[in-house]
Amino acid sequence: MEKDASSFEEIEFVRNFPFEYGVPNEVAPGVLRVIAKNPGPFTYTGSGTYIISAPDGRGASAIIDPGPDISDHVDAIVEAAGEISHIFVTHTHADHCGAARNLQTKCNAKIYGYGPHPQEISGEEAPALEEGGDLSFKPDIELRDGDVIKGEGWEIEAVWTPGHISNHLCFSLKGEKILFTGDHIMGWATTVIIPPDGSMKEYFSSLDKILDRDETLYLPTHGAPITKPHRFTRAVKAHRKMRDGQILHQLEEGLETIPEIVAVMYADIDKRLHGAAALNVFAHLIGLCMDKKINCNGSPALDSRYNKI
Repeated sequence: MEKDASSFEEIEFVRNFPFEYGVPNEVAPGVLRVIAKNPGPFTYTGSGTYIISAPDGRGASAIIDPGPDISDHVDAIVEAAGEISHIFVTHTHADHCGAARNLQTKCNAKIYGYGPHPQEISGEEAPALEEGGDLSFKPDIELRDGDVIKGEGWEIEAVWTPGHISNHLCFSLKGEKILFTGDHIMGWATTVIIPPDGSMKEYFSSLDKILDRDETLYLPTHGAPITKPHRFTRAVKAHRKMRDGQILHQLEEGLETIPEIVAVMYADIDKRLHGAAALNVFAHLIGLCMDKKINCNGSPALDSRYNKI
């Protein structure tokens, strides 16, 4: 019998952790986190903004994911960080980058990111994500895989991890074995993959990429720190492979459409998440079509019919 798709026991999620909105909390030496008050079904307790400073506490700080454009949150970041020299953005969903320009006006720091929001998906993600793409976002400095930015007492390496979205970056704090994972790996739930820009095949490749690295602590934008990152990531990968198997099983049972599959596989999940679940199923179906394990009537689409070869 197929395992219940709503069960996440194979992934060691931490859904309860201490925090207070707007109050900085040290999550690692030299790293503070301030959580924005934007809780929801897609942001969990809210967006966590990270503040990195030199070990001796001197020099300007770096910010990772300034979060949503909420004035109180921006003020809390500035108060906790003091002088800010760099603003890093993992990707262009508004719950991660919406406050970037507002924060910049208070500190004159440069904004670093992969690039602007992919225009071709801007109309498709809004129904599934509470805070969609920030179409106005544009970094001052574009980063590519392996780029290293040096600050006062810290170095950050950009790690390109497409999958959730094509412009997603993780950031490695060099010398500390800490990886800021944005939405690539989250502490409370699995990541939504958003076709056509998001890609399940690229997501699997990006999971393998971080498994090949030596970081020992992951700090996601949503959820608790991940203290056993390689074990956690292997479990996420296994969970995604399980989803492939479940979808193939549903096709064998005669289901042909994404709504039918979602209704069965996500029967016990909050219905507010069914739009995101549909995109995840769609991403899996695209990958299965590419692997020639299933057929589709025409090109894969949200309203297509699928069947197992």
